[in-house]
Amino acid sequence: MSAAQKSPDSASSIEAEETPPEQLREEYDQLVEDVRRYRFAYYNDDAPLVSDAEFDRLFRRLEEIEAHHPELISNDSPTQEVGGEVSSVFAAVEHLSRMYSLEDVFSLDELKAWLERTGVNAEKFAGAALAKNPLRWLAELKIDGLAVNLLYRDGALVRAATRGDGTTGEDITHNLLTIEAIPRRLEGDPGSIPAELEIRGEVFIASEDFAALNEEKIAQGKAPFANPRNAAAGSLRQKDPAQTALRKLSMLVHGIGTREGLVAQSQSEAYELLRSWGLPTSPYAEVLTDEQQIFEYIARFGEQRHDLLHEIDGIVIKVDDFATQSALGYTSRVPRWAVAYKYPPEEVNTKLLDIRVNVGRTGRVTPYGVMEPIKVAGSTVEMATLHNQDVVKAKGVLIGDTVVLRKAGDVIPEIVAPVAALRDGSEREFVMPAHCPFCGTALAPAKEGDVDIRCPNARSCPAQLRERVFHLASRGAFDIEALGWEAALALTQPDEPVEPPLRNEAQIFTLTAQDLASVRIEREKRGKERGKDSQGSAVTTELVPYFYTKGTAKKPSEPTANTLKLFRELEKAKQQPLWRVLVALSIRHVGPTASRALATAFGSMAAIQAATEEELAEVDGVGPTIAVALIEWFAEDWHREIVEAWAAAGVRMVDEQDESTPRTLEGLTVVVTGSLQQYNRDQAKEAIIIRGGKAAGTVSKKTSYVVVGESAGSKRDKAEQLGVPVLDEAGFEALLAGGPEALQETAKESENQEKEPM
Repeated sequence: MSAAQKSPDSASSIEAEETPPEQLREEYDQLVEDVRRYRFAYYNDDAPLVSDAEFDRLFRRLEEIEAHHPELISNDSPTQEVGGEVSSVFAAVEHLSRMYSLEDVFSLDELKAWLERTGVNAEKFAGAALAKNPLRWLAELKIDGLAVNLLYRDGALVRAATRGDGTTGEDITHNLLTIEAIPRRLEGDPGSIPAELEIRGEVFIASEDFAALNEEKIAQGKAPFANPRNAAAGSLRQKDPAQTALRKLSMLVHGIGTREGLVAQSQSEAYELLRSWGLPTSPYAEVLTDEQQIFEYIARFGEQRHDLLHEIDGIVIKVDDFATQSALGYTSRVPRWAVAYKYPPEEVNTKLLDIRVNVGRTGRVTPYGVMEPIKVAGSTVEMATLHNQDVVKAKGVLIGDTVVLRKAGDVIPEIVAPVAALRDGSEREFVMPAHCPFCGTALAPAKEGDVDIRCPNARSCPAQLRERVFHLASRGAFDIEALGWEAALALTQPDEPVEPPLRNEAQIFTLTAQDLASVRIEREKRGKERGKDSQGSAVTTELVPYFYTKGTAKKPSEPTANTLKLFRELEKAKQQPLWRVLVALSIRHVGPTASRALATAFGSMAAIQAATEEELAEVDGVGPTIAVALIEWFAEDWHREIVEAWAAAGVRMVDEQDESTPRTLEGLTVVVTGSLQQYNRDQAKEAIIIRGGKAAGTVSKKTSYVVVGESAGSKRDKAEQLGVPVLDEAGFEALLAGGPEALQETAKESENQEKEPM
């Protein structure tokens, strides 16, 4: 570990020293060098060498040392400057007023302390202003983009520049003119527009456009962008504006520089003016009055952050009143009236130790990365998907690389790109295997031109069986909590010379305690140092009982609590509805939506099996592709044996028609978003479907109603934009009970009550 990588937890030792020890001085010098290098790579090269989280950690350590030993502060310390320098590619221009960075806080406790400190200082330095305008806070989203400064003279855009070092930036006017969201001339009464006005904003690529851009780059065999910020910055720094125009860039305003003559008392009031002049302002900004509202704002957008127009990495809190801002002033680097709360990082850097392959339940062979364990988005990650061999090649990832790892919310971790600048020559290319590593069968594309390769040994490949068993236990199928991935592995992997309990999934409901008594699973020995198997070192392991405890002479082996739970849940699973049974069969393309549609249309497994391709394709939500997949699946003898075995074991193959439930939603499409009090997501879908409606996941012009619960995301906004009726939970229950007519009656009653005299 280099000096710059030491943990900041050693603060107490810093405080105790009156004179900085030589080791601390060396650490400080190394930190200054590293932070400057990383910052230059981030702002000027648009090619970060470390993750944002690691940079923040190093910067805080630097601030910590300087706070306890101000005599160490050097003139070139990054803490004394605004991030970024001016490159030689574009002409340098000076801002009329300085652009500042923001102070960062990383916990609600730190934010609480900042709010209290700022409140006290506001009372001290801006008492007169506060007497007229009580302290209010403007909350905004911290956009993952590139800060720019627009200069308008007499309402016309005359110059655009990057932030640079805060005083001097790069002239990128011609490139900024390609962004449709930025007006060339401000709208409205010329007399109300200041003669000279600096607008601060963030240029970004919308989340959907960023995903499409990276998909296009990978399809072209090019390395993808590591994050939206790099994509936006790289696009703005194109020498040819025509190239910038090809990227779907946008901008939102987040501040004002020189504003002589601007008639506004607060930042939020100024935003209203800027919006009326045609400048793009954020739809997410809100004025808040107290700490509780601020914390609720942070929590709300923390839950919605992946449903927003753009990516964010935090929340910016500002004093709203201009007079109070002026009284609080600035440090050499940041305003004292604004702060950025940073969410836990969802993008980190780590070492890619190996690339291996997994075989899925349909035989698809998928490369995945094995990495040095690292915490991201609240959980420790050791593996991440790489999709297929073409993606590995397009991303330019080598075994041994330092890579950018992203985990957005609860999705599967993904390796985004390598940090090529950190390579030392020891890295090596990944070679896709020619044979299945689990059963030895030759691998091949499912059809000519298919980018994915598959193991064709569907019936007896242990890896495919393991994945199918794990899938049938999933929440969307039989919902068997006690049958997780490791249990599926124990049931399907041979322990030579002993055969596994399951040779195919037909036997899952006839398992006995005797079948499980001798099952063992390989585990690393406790107390032994873990070997680096990706580099050829042996890992010390042992075989241990899985479903039963390890017996002794005094205490015989007995089933574990999870094993007993497994048998109970298997029995309960036999009563699941038909659509879940269809999902559990692992028929290609047949997921929950198609399964529900098939179960509703045919009512029994026998009817589905007997249906023709044309009859299947005619079902709404099925279509020709799924129809062909069903016909091909049932054509296999061993597939039909699974259905017969499950039916013989008591699994329900016919849905009982509940004639008592009225078909109130016939022909309607309903989208549910957010958290409801009386229904979870599956229950809400079930309630819609059994009443004849379609439960959709996206909002479109064809959507009949959108039901919103707590923490509803962007779907509510889209519904309002499209004019789709929005219902709360009470409205949803009225719709379920009586259809659209019931909603009309409820609306009439409310209207009549409002008209009644008091």
